[in-house]
Amino acid sequence: MTLLKGKNALITGASKGIGRAIALRFAQEGANVGFTYLSSVEQGEALAKELEGLGIKAKGYRSDASDHVAAEKLMQDFIADFGTIDILVNNAGITKDGLLMRMSEEQWDGVINVNLKSVFNLTKAATKFFMKQKYGSIINMTSVVGIKGNAGQANYAASKAGIVGFTKSVALELGSRNIRCNAIAPGFIETEMTAKLDEKVIADWRNAIPLKRGGQPDDVANACVFLGSDLSAYVTGQVIQVDGGMLT
Repeated sequence: MTLLKGKNALITGASKGIGRAIALRFAQEGANVGFTYLSSVEQGEALAKELEGLGIKAKGYRSDASDHVAAEKLMQDFIADFGTIDILVNNAGITKDGLLMRMSEEQWDGVINVNLKSVFNLTKAATKFFMKQKYGSIINMTSVVGIKGNAGQANYAASKAGIVGFTKSVALELGSRNIRCNAIAPGFIETEMTAKLDEKVIADWRNAIPLKRGGQPDDVANACVFLGSDLSAYVTGQVIQVDGGMLT
């Protein structure tokens, strides 16, 4: 499959879960892949080898996307290694859940910095290269929680709602340069993180979803392939819900 053949993609937070699935799907479609990881060093190194085994160029970078200086350096390093950037996927994210009355400033700031500021950092760093070549696709990972909210996740919901507004604003600013910016809002996606939940909780989630199942990381990755490829050449400023109909 060659929907992304010859394109160079940078994906943040790709050592596991949804980010890892995106990196693998992109490689399967012919893209060269650079990706970031922070604490999961062994997983990051293993992913780089797995991607190279698919016949494309791949490189992992240990980098903190929420650090503005580090993000600028990451983009410079990526361009030095790959030559150009065609697709940026802002996927890095964390949760630090808690009711608002008990939420600490550290819980708030930590989530906002990693989930929202990192999107600003990398998008800004990539924009000058996109503008020079008059082409690019930016894909930001938001969440259904950013659309409907969720008790106990005021920080996470605020960060993900911020990404929606940021995505639409960037699409308006850069559209005339043929640079597209879209967001994906996953619903209940079954990853290593959700595997730790009680089985009854998972069953209740599934039963509330029209398709009666949780999503898989590849479901999100497939939407990323669409937004990264020329199939979506006339799509910008949109939020695509990959949620099995959860918010319908």
